[in-house]
Amino acid sequence: MVARRKEQAYGWFGLMALCWLLYLTTFIADTPWPWPDSLTKARSSMAALIGYVLCACMFTLRFGGQQLRWAERALWLLAALGIALAWGVPAAALREWLRVLWLGALLVFTANALQFQWHAWLPRRGRRQLRHRLLALCWLVFIVVAAYELIYGRGLWAVARSWSALSGPLIIALMMLLLGWQLVQQLYGIERFNQALEERVAQARTALEQVLQRERAHAIDHAKLQERVQIAHDLHDGLGGSLVRSMALVEQAPGPLPNERVLSLLKLLRDDLRQVIDHGSSAGASVPDTPLQWLAPVRHRFTRILEELGVQSEWHIAPAWDEQHRPDALQCLALTRLIEEALSNVIKHSQAGALRVDCTLPTLSSLHLRIADDGIGFNVAAVQRAGLSVGMRSMAERIRRIGGEFQVDSGLSGTVVDVRLSLKPSTA
Repeated sequence: MVARRKEQAYGWFGLMALCWLLYLTTFIADTPWPWPDSLTKARSSMAALIGYVLCACMFTLRFGGQQLRWAERALWLLAALGIALAWGVPAAALREWLRVLWLGALLVFTANALQFQWHAWLPRRGRRQLRHRLLALCWLVFIVVAAYELIYGRGLWAVARSWSALSGPLIIALMMLLLGWQLVQQLYGIERFNQALEERVAQARTALEQVLQRERAHAIDHAKLQERVQIAHDLHDGLGGSLVRSMALVEQAPGPLPNERVLSLLKLLRDDLRQVIDHGSSAGASVPDTPLQWLAPVRHRFTRILEELGVQSEWHIAPAWDEQHRPDALQCLALTRLIEEALSNVIKHSQAGALRVDCTLPTLSSLHLRIADDGIGFNVAAVQRAGLSVGMRSMAERIRRIGGEFQVDSGLSGTVVDVRLSLKPSTA
């Protein structure tokens, strides 16, 4: 009962066995020790008997799961009264009072045993339980023995000796049966639990495998879709921009272009296509040592085209990265595509006479890219609401994927594309 307070029945059983042992010393010991005299020993023996009956009744109620609060209160009251009388009556009247107390204890125990017969064999709720029947049979043996001794006149103390002789073997047999039966039931319960657990685990494993298969299929489909979108963006921003530039040169040329010039345009398209293919998986690509090396190819290609179209261009590029902070390969590619798309838009739509490209490092861990022209501009909000500009969506999506901030401002004085990007510490 101390180790597991929910199991109060066995705690009461232990107290019952202890009280029975104390009561049994009356018939075993041949001296009053440790008591000063025989009368004191008789008083303590009667108190032990009353405690035994109280514990036996409480054990019966707890073991049977009976909720009889009024009966428990009555038992405690009778036990307190009986123990007080056993220790308080005068020595001259002790023998008669011990007889009365013994008969009272016998009647209480008998009443408890009889009510449990009803509970075990004719329960009002639920099915009958084998362990309750075993306890009822044990108490029935006590009732039969006590009734036989009293009916055939063998006397009060003969009944007491019979109780004492039967208590030990019967209680041991009872507890062996009950504990053995509960052990078997618990083993069956553990086996059923293990079997149910194995079935549930198998079901959960199957369901998890199905979920993982679906998630894997979705991940593959998503990866394919992302790859297609990435290829589409690269083609639009890279090869598409080159096509636009080439078309602009052909349309605005005063006469037919020489073969060398046409061949140069075709080689430029080939180089852009190779760049798209080479950067299809750019995570392992190397980052240029300086911003100047990074933007030199783009600057070279566009400066020549812009000069042929009569557009003046200025490029202001930071000379070097910070030693601990620089963009990775994916960020460089995304920014390169954004510059190509922005400059292609200048060539195709802006009618600008001049533009300026600034690539600066305001702090050691940030990059600022600004592309401004003096063209006719456009209504940014209207274009965004209409959703017609693939290039603007592509630029915004690229910058979002690399964790940057993208903004476009446009009006009668021109258009400004502004990108701000935080640079993580270099792992190289």
